[in-house]
Amino acid sequence: MYGWTGKTVIINLTDNKINETKTDLNDLQTYIGGRGLGVKLYSDLVKPDIDPLSPENILIFTTGPLTGTAAPLSGRHVMVSKSPLTGTIFDSSSGGFFGKELKFAGIDALLIKGASDEPVYISLQNDDIEILPANNIWGENVRKCTDTLSKKGRVACIGRAGERLIPMANVMNDYFHACGRGGLGAVMGSKKLKAIVAKGSIKPRIADKSRFDKAQAEALDLIKKGSSGLSMYGTSAILNLMNHMKILPSGNFRKNEFNDAFKVSGEFIKENYDIKGHTCYNCGIACKHIIKSGAFAGYEVPEYETLWAFGPDNNNPDIEKLIKVNRLCNDYGIDTISTGSTIAAYAEIMGEDVKDLEEYVKQMGEGTGRGKELGKGAKALSKSHKKDVSMQCKGLEMPGYDPRGLMGMALAYATSNRGGCHVRAYMAAPEVLGKPERVDRLTFSGKAHLVKMYQDETATFDSLVLCKFSSFSIKTELFAEMLSAATGLDYSIDEYFKCGERIWNLERLFNIKAGFSRKDDTLPDRFFEKGGIDRAGFGKTLDEYYHLRGWDENGVPTGDKLEELDIIIPTGT
Repeated sequence: MYGWTGKTVIINLTDNKINETKTDLNDLQTYIGGRGLGVKLYSDLVKPDIDPLSPENILIFTTGPLTGTAAPLSGRHVMVSKSPLTGTIFDSSSGGFFGKELKFAGIDALLIKGASDEPVYISLQNDDIEILPANNIWGENVRKCTDTLSKKGRVACIGRAGERLIPMANVMNDYFHACGRGGLGAVMGSKKLKAIVAKGSIKPRIADKSRFDKAQAEALDLIKKGSSGLSMYGTSAILNLMNHMKILPSGNFRKNEFNDAFKVSGEFIKENYDIKGHTCYNCGIACKHIIKSGAFAGYEVPEYETLWAFGPDNNNPDIEKLIKVNRLCNDYGIDTISTGSTIAAYAEIMGEDVKDLEEYVKQMGEGTGRGKELGKGAKALSKSHKKDVSMQCKGLEMPGYDPRGLMGMALAYATSNRGGCHVRAYMAAPEVLGKPERVDRLTFSGKAHLVKMYQDETATFDSLVLCKFSSFSIKTELFAEMLSAATGLDYSIDEYFKCGERIWNLERLFNIKAGFSRKDDTLPDRFFEKGGIDRAGFGKTLDEYYHLRGWDENGVPTGDKLEELDIIIPTGT
């Protein structure tokens, strides 16, 4: 088999059974890998009303046909399960080197069922797969756990937040790369699974090497020409721009700019700290940065979303606090966006800014004190205090892009299958950065079509699996060309988008059966207040979006659409 490995591993932690099977070729052809393959397998095997933290739930790790190849930025892997934070089907991807090792160990998909009575970790060494005791590392945070296991391979693990089943717990790999949002770390913790260690030497086979090499070289050249800002500053490069355009949320989205934005910006960090780039597998961008010297030597530089969540959203201009809190979140394995946003909601409820952010994060990671309440997320927090100040969609806290100034992002937030997420359809690209071309950010005109297109394209892209930053420079046609050359199957542009549409509809069907409906495709009331988003215009655009998707007026995929996409509904779900 080319591109894919052809192997799926199923591990049942309840009875310590390990089974290997061939990955279904039809699933690979129609869902590609990564997110798509994970969603297909999960939808086939799990009922939508499953308790995410029950032993009956399944946790899936997947790679894609381009993972571990010479394609630029191809070291990623994907996780899929049901979110304990949102109740939606949930996928998350991460960079670093773990995904490459998972692929080199021969894995298309790793399905983890059941739950162990005692802490364990899984070791994948090519064809040698073991379930091993983890009592000595249970209770450790991410850095110590990774230090202990890294001599055996690349490590993906949970910190204490995952062990304590905090609904916003991440799964961390390579110390500070995250399968974030949604709480899949808690799903892993519920299974008493501390870590997975992967090391392999089985390189993926390429069907047409000369065709692949040509496409890969062109892609690499485009990335080199278009990524200088990310290489220099990382994602923090956009913070000042967002503030200048008055779309940088502050004070729990009560304002759209922050007077001290520069003090927590990428430019400020570069001026005041000695930093160096940090790359993932086969990456020439190095968007992540490490502080080389001084009091924070060895600390990772916070990314844009983290800077925003603990900075402007919490009215905090202290960059040292942000660096410390970022390290704490990564070590506990807890999502920075959800953590910062929930603290900001709590500050609004209490009527004063939170000063001791580090203590709040520790309590959330430990599930103690006020952290026991905050760790459940902003939606649950607002409900318990009977004050609707949670800035979330479908239970997932929104990131640092104010939808009142980005109509496409507003629709993308509302319709996202996993909740308030910017990377399901990164509308900031055309609306803010002008990539591939600039569109009017203050109108809904044309946005239903654009959001659908971005969502479908992203679903396919997440199935390859590549880093999204490559999409800033490379056209879709080139991704389809690399996919075709790697697998030996010809994917036209139409089929490339159709794969993404198929994945999106399957996720939508799962969520509908889990209890979600049109009423959940919305934004917090705050954004429709005077001077904000026109509610009637939003509703009209949502109707247009449903029509373009081939869904009925309630947002349910029609039988004709499912037939067109060759989606067969599993009888068990």
